[in-house]
Amino acid sequence: MNMVVIGLVASLLAGLATGLGALPVLLPIQLTDRLQAVLLGFGGGIMLAATSFSLLEPGIEAAIDLGYSVTGAASIMVVGLGMGAGLLWFAHNNFPHEHFFKGKEGPDLQTVKRLWLFIIAIALHNFPEGLAVGVGFGTGDITNGVVLAVGIALQNMPEGLVVAVALRNLNYRPWSAVGWSTVTGLVQPIGGLVGVSIVTLSTAILPWGLAFAAGAMLFVIVDEIIPDIDQKSMGQSGTLGVMTGFAAMMFLDVVLG
Repeated sequence: MNMVVIGLVASLLAGLATGLGALPVLLPIQLTDRLQAVLLGFGGGIMLAATSFSLLEPGIEAAIDLGYSVTGAASIMVVGLGMGAGLLWFAHNNFPHEHFFKGKEGPDLQTVKRLWLFIIAIALHNFPEGLAVGVGFGTGDITNGVVLAVGIALQNMPEGLVVAVALRNLNYRPWSAVGWSTVTGLVQPIGGLVGVSIVTLSTAILPWGLAFAAGAMLFVIVDEIIPDIDQKSMGQSGTLGVMTGFAAMMFLDVVLG
């Protein structure tokens, strides 16, 4: 199969894991703030490990293989990180959106319904994750792409549950909460298609693409996930989740990679 198609399908499956993770909201259970903090932290830990082991490390290796010195490869990673984070920073400051715990960010548009503000926020969150999966497959290393896709899917499941619970708290019906949670994950195949298409055009773009995806992911972790955990005043529970997610993703990367 064409690598672009594989990357698109993999990012789509990873995105659909958001809806799968939201299914427990159909049960008569109540998620405590502590458990939500652990789940958010777990997803953040997976993203942090994926940034380190599945994006930056292969990016450095790809740059060296292209003939760059170690210093040159490290410089590409630094610049690419800044570009990825810069794009997300621009989007966060110029697109109206609302986080479940941090509240509204970006321009204040009173005419935009609150649900759509949430949808935009999740889209800003999920796009770089799909981008990372696509870039991972764009390396030509299917194993690396699979590791990233599995890691992002695992991260999406607790995120999907937290999103669905937040929608239920806004008085959405259970199936509606699951449905909208699933929709938010469908942004990822768009990012996946962009990522895999760009880096397969030229090998020279590959290290830049990996660094860019890493910067976008890192921005999401620092700007969204960590503050969300802090908003719930469950720092240590969130820390436990981050460490568990980081260890799980590192294990996947070493064993499968």
